[in-house]
Amino acid sequence: MNPLTRHAPDFIRQIAPYTAGKPISEVVRELGLDPARVVKLASNENPLGIGFKALQAIESQLAGLGRYPDSNGFSLKQALAAKHSVAAGQITLGNGSNDILELAAKVMLTAGSNAVFSQYAFAVYALAAQGCGAQAHVVPALNHGHDLPRFLQAIDTHTRVVFIANPNNPTGTFLQADTLLAFLKHVPSDVLVVLDEAYNEYLPPALQYDSTQWVERFPNLLVSRSFSKAHGLAGLRVGYAVSSLPVADLLNRVRQPFNVNALALAAAQASLADHAHLQKTCALNAAGLVQLAHGISKINLNYVPSVGNFVLFNVLPQPLTNPASHDVQVADAGQKVFAALQALGVIVRPVGAYGLPEWLRVSVGLPEENTAFLQALPKALELALN
Repeated sequence: MNPLTRHAPDFIRQIAPYTAGKPISEVVRELGLDPARVVKLASNENPLGIGFKALQAIESQLAGLGRYPDSNGFSLKQALAAKHSVAAGQITLGNGSNDILELAAKVMLTAGSNAVFSQYAFAVYALAAQGCGAQAHVVPALNHGHDLPRFLQAIDTHTRVVFIANPNNPTGTFLQADTLLAFLKHVPSDVLVVLDEAYNEYLPPALQYDSTQWVERFPNLLVSRSFSKAHGLAGLRVGYAVSSLPVADLLNRVRQPFNVNALALAAAQASLADHAHLQKTCALNAAGLVQLAHGISKINLNYVPSVGNFVLFNVLPQPLTNPASHDVQVADAGQKVFAALQALGVIVRPVGAYGLPEWLRVSVGLPEENTAFLQALPKALELALN
């Protein structure tokens, strides 16, 4: 063992680093593909990109980049407070919503404590808990989603945080507002519930609810949101939390100074007011979900109905033509199809690390990008599995 690192805690050395979706540049280097013909549908990004108002806001900040940004993000906090009808002090800004999740873990979790979250939930929950030396209580999934009655059974006297992704990544499943409220009523008041709503804006109107208004009733609730998805600011890394004042105070004690840069602050504030861009994004996404679901089912593959901006699908045709070989196929089916798609110029996301080795996740892209994926998928299946 390296003498410099041997004193690092075992729980740090045992962390498997988070693996992000491959960028186009990396695939081009590895496979020698034409970058103009590569489609990336791996990271749940907004295919429309950044909105015009956010671009204008960025340009207005360029001349001042020699100065530090506002460490407290006053203007963005004011805009978010007005949007959610909460006090500005209840807003905590993060370097993406991942930062918020890690801050919540840092202020609540220690060795001997535990965090509760679902099987097939966002990988950062496990990483954040392990990084604090805490234990993970992983609740078996129910239909690829959260089983909240079993969450309540998993909470014990050592539980300090519960993570809930709604909609859930990578499965796209969703919990109705009344289901969440019923759950919150039974969570002990000394357990912080982190409601991760990175994909909230994509919800159809019939499913929308405003969980930020629940914080007054449940002071142990923290609602996390992101500008990386529907707002199209993934490259700027900005997210935020709405919580009670005491929780926000703790988060700000460990939050890094200047954790949100000047361009991100300006772009996020402008994006909040760009309703046209958000509406266009959501309309495109709704059509894309239908396009992907129809194309995937048309070639006899199962998928999980999604309300996010991605679809989780099983690469093994249903029913299996040779059930006896199922176990052998499953071992690396998803990875094989992922590699075959990548060779054809389509980047999706393998989810074997989530315990889903025969599944892949594909993000909603532009209509022509979705078409490119659907055209490549049968070829990739033939190359990988036959």
